[in-house]
Formats: sequence, C-alpha cells, structure tokens
Amino acid sequence: MRNPLADKVVDIKPSGIRKFFDIVSEMEDAISLGVGEPDFDTPWHIRDEGIYSLEKGRTFYTSNAGLKDLKIEICNYMKRSQGIDYHYNDEVIVTVGGSEAIDIALRAMINDGEEVLIPQPSYVSYEPCAILANAVPVIIELKAENEFRLTAQELRDAITDKTKVLILPFPNNPTGAIMEKEDLERIAEVIIEKDIFVISDEIYAELTYKDKHVSIASLPGMRERTILINGFSKAYAMTGWRLGYACGPKEILNQMLKIHQFAIMCAPTTSQYAAVEALKNGDEDVRQMREAYNQRRRYLMYAFQEMGLECFEPFGAFYVFPCIKEFGMSSEEFADRFLREEKVAVVPGTAFGDCGEGFLRISYAYSLENLKIAIGKLKNFIERIRKEKGE
Repeated sequence: MRNPLADKVVDIKPSGIRKFFDIVSEMEDAISLGVGEPDFDTPWHIRDEGIYSLEKGRTFYTSNAGLKDLKIEICNYMKRSQGIDYHYNDEVIVTVGGSEAIDIALRAMINDGEEVLIPQPSYVSYEPCAILANAVPVIIELKAENEFRLTAQELRDAITDKTKVLILPFPNNPTGAIMEKEDLERIAEVIIEKDIFVISDEIYAELTYKDKHVSIASLPGMRERTILINGFSKAYAMTGWRLGYACGPKEILNQMLKIHQFAIMCAPTTSQYAAVEALKNGDEDVRQMREAYNQRRRYLMYAFQEMGLECFEPFGAFYVFPCIKEFGMSSEEFADRFLREEKVAVVPGTAFGDCGEGFLRISYAYSLENLKIAIGKLKNFIERIRKEKGE
C-alpha cells in the first residue's frame, strides 16, 4: 500500500509541553506548573456578552476577516496602547487564536526554500509552522547572559541572502524575557538594512512588569515590514474562546485572508462578540490579573534565591526559566524525576529548542497557594539531589 503520509509532517516532533501535561492529568494529587493557561476565569462581563450574543441568535458566519465592530476596537486598542494606526477594513484579520495568525502569515509570505529566523528558546509552534510553509527554519540561540534577548549582532550573523522573515517572540514564552525600546531600535536598523520582514508575536504584550511593552511595529520604518500578532487568550483569560488577530500591511493581509477564507471561513462568532466587550471594558480586569501575576513572579524569584537556584529575573509573560545545570541531569531527566518523586509537573527547557537544555519552564499562571506547595516540593527535591551529589 502506498504511504498516505507527508514526510515533513511525520518528521515534526509532538509538542514537548503536552507530554508532561498528559502524564500529570492521570496522576492523583499532582500539581501542574506546566501549561501556559491563566487560572482566572474569563471576567463575567465578557462572558455575559458572549452569552447575550447566543441568546440573540447571533450564531451565523461573520465576515471572513471578522466583525467590523471588533476590528474597529482592535484598531482603537493598537492606537491607544502602541500609537500605531491600522485601518479596520484591510489591515486587520481576526483569527482562531494567535496560532492561526502565525501559520497563515508564514504561508502567505514564504516561498519554498526561503529562510525564517527563529530565536530560541521560544514557543513550540514557530519551527513546525515554518516547515509546513516550506521554509527553512534558522535557529538563533538566545543566551542567558543576555537575559535571553535577541541582540543586533546575533540577528546580523544569522541573515543570509535567503532570509525572508524574522519571528520576534517577545515578551517570551518560555523565558519571560522582554525586549525594551532600545533593544528593538538596534534590531530594526538591521531589519531595514537587510530588507527582511518581521512576524512579531505580542500575545503577552499586556503582561509586562517593568516598563510598558513597546511593539517593533511602532518604530520608524517598521510598520510596513511587520505582521503584528496578538490575541485574547493570555491578557483576558480567554484561552478556550480561541480568538486572536493579525495587523499589518494591506498587501500581506490580503494574502493571509485568502488562506484564512479557505481553511477557516471565520473565527467563532460568539467569541468575537465577547472580544468586543473585552477591548472596550476589560482594561481593569487586565490590570488586576497583571498585578496578581507580578506578585507570584516576585514570590518565585525570592524562593529561588532562598534555595540557591539560579534564575535571571524575567519581566514578561507568566513564566520563569531557572537553570538546573548544577544537578548534572538533562532537563528532561530532571522534569521526569521531579514529577515521579514529588508529583509536580514542569516543562523541560528543550521543549522550546535544543538551547533550552539545562533549564526548566515553570508557569506562574496558577494560584499562589499551589505555587507555594509546588515550590516547597522543589526545595525538598533539590536538597535531596544536592545531598546525593555530595555523597
């Protein structure tokens, strides 16, 4: 029988995040710090709007690109948060989560064999999506000594005559790293000089704890080179609503829309009505959740310091990325043993690229109570390993 499968799909590894999630889901009394999903419920006024839309029978397709009212509110948000003007009619597409936006942006922009630069450690879908778009993924290994920021020199060194797109994943999953305005300005100089484009994944834009997030699209000369991707999952605790969006130049968005039309039709209608309410009246919800995450972040940094666990201070998203190289185990071995012995799930750094070896991703999108229990178990585990090594 003829092989029914595509080689490039078979060769893609499953997500390293889900492996530990699946194990812990069947383990009694286990605590998971592995999944990047807010522990908050979607705020009631947002849920109410979704419920109301169903009660009013708003269950039909929307425009392929999304509800007009939602696209207008996205433009209003981008203007007030980043000072960027987008036109709702042809520079915004509402997608099924930010993940779809990443996929269709790559497919719309890449010709076979062109290179996509992917800084790692980073979100697990970038490299597979590049491969599925017939691109050649080129990995830029970010360094702990640079707080996992992308430097202009690292970017310059990775660019070839085949480079088409840089994926810019900040605030970063899994490291929690951010890029400040000065960092982005240095990056932008290289991008413009080398005539490449950017897919800027800003899904954690509202979850920054130092200064206000700055989008690279807001810098001179970058709006026309950037597809800005964001969504509602993280900031508004709307993961299951599956709603994101892309903003960018009309000529690129038009091609993305064609793929979206044929593959998806439109994003969920109920979710779109709820998202209008989120953008109009959700700023205070975001502020309160951000404050809670920041409290948890500070607790973890203090706890790591107390137990002597090396970890640079992250200022974005809801992850910490401690170093476990001192224990002489791979990230996978450490996470597996920690789960078996203490019933706490964390994610090996290698789930986010080979350069994540020697690190763990710990999510603080969980209650402070659960974090304290889990960190107590981590302290016991580390003390036990240190004693073993001292024998």
